[in-house]
Amino acid sequence: MTLYKLEDFDPNYKEVFGGEDIKEMSLYTQGGDKVGSVHDALVDHDGRFRYLVIDTGPLFLGKKILLPIGLSRLDYNQKRVYVDGLSKEQVENLPEYDEKMTVDYDYEERVRGAYRTAEAKNVAYKKETYNYQNDSSLYDLNDRDHSNIKLYEERLIASKTRIKTGEVSVGKHIETETARVSVPVEKERVVIERTTPTGEATVVDPDKVQFAEGEVARVEIYEEQPEITKEAYVREEVKVKKVVEQDTVEAKETIRKEELDIDTQGDLRVNDSKNL
Repeated sequence: MTLYKLEDFDPNYKEVFGGEDIKEMSLYTQGGDKVGSVHDALVDHDGRFRYLVIDTGPLFLGKKILLPIGLSRLDYNQKRVYVDGLSKEQVENLPEYDEKMTVDYDYEERVRGAYRTAEAKNVAYKKETYNYQNDSSLYDLNDRDHSNIKLYEERLIASKTRIKTGEVSVGKHIETETARVSVPVEKERVVIERTTPTGEATVVDPDKVQFAEGEVARVEIYEEQPEITKEAYVREEVKVKKVVEQDTVEAKETIRKEELDIDTQGDLRVNDSKNL
């Protein structure tokens, strides 16, 4: 697991501790003997404290060592870190820490080996399956005297809600108009022709001529009348359906994210780059 120096993880880390800088604290035994000072702290990618970097000062020629956070008790009022049971022999057996180095599993195992109890030293650990909870006594962050930093941030969650945006009604109505059609019809009419005999007049025997009144010739006259009827037929079919069109809508919202605010003093160097 990659570890980060405190300032490398968040330059504003001091605000988490109310403006206090953990790097200004001195390390004391429970009996009140000063054994060094806090030079830095190492946290994991979740911001959990794993080690305090201790500068042992002139007592051990300025040797820097790592102290698992679970073995310490932070007293911000007195600006002290108390450790129980850190012996001279442990300090001598601990590998020296160099802030330019990368803390890997093998190095941590050497550190843990100096702090583990005799019973814990008999347990076989594997690099692939190791978890800090395997050494909960060294890294327990649930103690009331330790700090567990949780950083929260807001994220935009996209979802969709189906809403009615309109309605289309399709109906029909009747329009009227005057239509005209031409129908040829026949009409009869009477034509009366009067002719004068040509040539000499034909003499008719008077005895054979019957003069009579009231003789009538009747001729019936006919004509055609148009008969107009109406028929209905399908002029057009209208189909109504819905289609789904895809579109992309971009939304913009202000989100919040918590960051560690840490104040530092002095010329401090970053151990390695931040890898989140």
